Amino acid sequence: MSATFLGTPAFPTAARAALEDSQLRRNLAHATGTIRTKRAGVVGEVDEWEQLRLAGEAVKERVLRHLPDYLEQLERSLTAAGATVHWARDADEANAIVVDIARRHGTDEVVKVKSMTTQEIELNEALEAAGISAWETDLAELIVQLGDDLPSHILVPAIHRNRAEIREIFLREMGRAGRAAPADLTDEPAQLAAAAREHLREKFLRAKVAVSGANFAVAETGTLTVVESEGNGRMCLTLPEVLVSVVGIEKVLPTFQDLDVMLQLLPRSSTGERMNPYTSTWTGVTPGDGPQEVHVVLLDNGRTDVLADPTGRQALRCIRCSACLNVCPVYERTGGHAYGSVYPGPIGAILTPQLRGVGSDPQTDSLPYASSLCGACFEVCPVRIDIPEVLVHLRGEVVEAHQKASRFPSVQDMAMKAASWTLSSAARTGVAEKAAGFGGRLAAKLGRPAPGGRTVLGAMPGPASAWSDSRDVPVPAAESFRSWWERTDGGRSGAGESDRGRNRAVEGDGDRSGTIGTEGDRSRPAETDGERDES
Repeated sequence: MSATFLGTPAFPTAARAALEDSQLRRNLAHATGTIRTKRAGVVGEVDEWEQLRLAGEAVKERVLRHLPDYLEQLERSLTAAGATVHWARDADEANAIVVDIARRHGTDEVVKVKSMTTQEIELNEALEAAGISAWETDLAELIVQLGDDLPSHILVPAIHRNRAEIREIFLREMGRAGRAAPADLTDEPAQLAAAAREHLREKFLRAKVAVSGANFAVAETGTLTVVESEGNGRMCLTLPEVLVSVVGIEKVLPTFQDLDVMLQLLPRSSTGERMNPYTSTWTGVTPGDGPQEVHVVLLDNGRTDVLADPTGRQALRCIRCSACLNVCPVYERTGGHAYGSVYPGPIGAILTPQLRGVGSDPQTDSLPYASSLCGACFEVCPVRIDIPEVLVHLRGEVVEAHQKASRFPSVQDMAMKAASWTLSSAARTGVAEKAAGFGGRLAAKLGRPAPGGRTVLGAMPGPASAWSDSRDVPVPAAESFRSWWERTDGGRSGAGESDRGRNRAVEGDGDRSGTIGTEGDRSRPAETDGERDES
């Protein structure tokens, strides 16, 4: 049985385990650093990059505002071009459609183009349960599949593996799934790619059915688009007799002109290239050329729920470029497995909770907190998704969901109510300050030294320990400002000196100007400002 994310612990637990893997951190730092550098280079060549981002945002926002209309137009265009359109409300419906098509053609295997959508619905597992083998043909996906592993990145699913690890996987597993790797295989990239090519070629030549996703679907023509770097996807899209494409409903674009914008944004943001080596487009069935039976499964699977959230719906703009992963300091140190979803990193932290819903699963509820809110993800997003804004929004939804589900207030709720009650009264605040001062004097004797000559407390007792586990707790001041003010007579002598100083300053200003405070003087600056504006 294939590995799944089922049972993945909450992000803090999974991240702590990932941080202990020094090899994983080295692999991630090298890979994300390389991609960041390439992206910066090709983006820097485009003088109007920000205008392109704004155009991409506008296109996707227009789609989301009129999604039903564009989907109906897409269905009409696909049907007119000879494709069969299926609508799937959830993963079970989509999987059943694909399994049924494979069974009707009497095949026990399918070849697959890299697809995040089919991973989302766990199509491979559904096909396996039906006795149908699903072979991944993307090199990185092949590495993950042969290693009985899980994807760790949207663009490079095997980013957590280095060349030596990939060689071992190929030597150990390729023979069990088809053509074996050469016995003298080294870890040189060219040799690894050649071994994968030989292994996959026999599968391409005998497959009757192929399964793909789509990067974009053009409503006006019914054209689907897949971009890739290896050409394996094109083999799937052209050689088999039957092609089934599982497409999220948010992937629709109104026109071919809009596709032009996206094909400038996507490759630069994802692989750091000016254009993808392979950009495949197909429109229904072309007699005598390519698959002669084409199916398109339009998938919802929670997307209409996301669309209903005015703040969260911007996550549906995502074009799966993975730029946010490559700049995220949290992802770079933990990798994608810690997120417990096929959508890792910053975009996964906002998309997965919305697709799954919050308030019922601790792992899902932990994802909006898997961020430092540094904002780097928004700066690189080609369609300007404000991920930090959505993260904060989802944190609020998680808290509200837990409040509704619980009959008793949480420790945090009680602490906030106690603080509100204390700070709403000057008398109560004064008492609290005196108590804090007494505690501060006692804590100063029990605290420990910290950098900068400070004294900090150790672990806090009880529920507060969760806060102090990752923070230095400062020692409360031995004396409050209010006590100091009263003790030093600052309330009387300080105020008097301040008032006399202000009076002398005003008198001095009046002596210099001669007419401070007159109507004529107040009009002069306005006239001067007007002259500056006109010039």
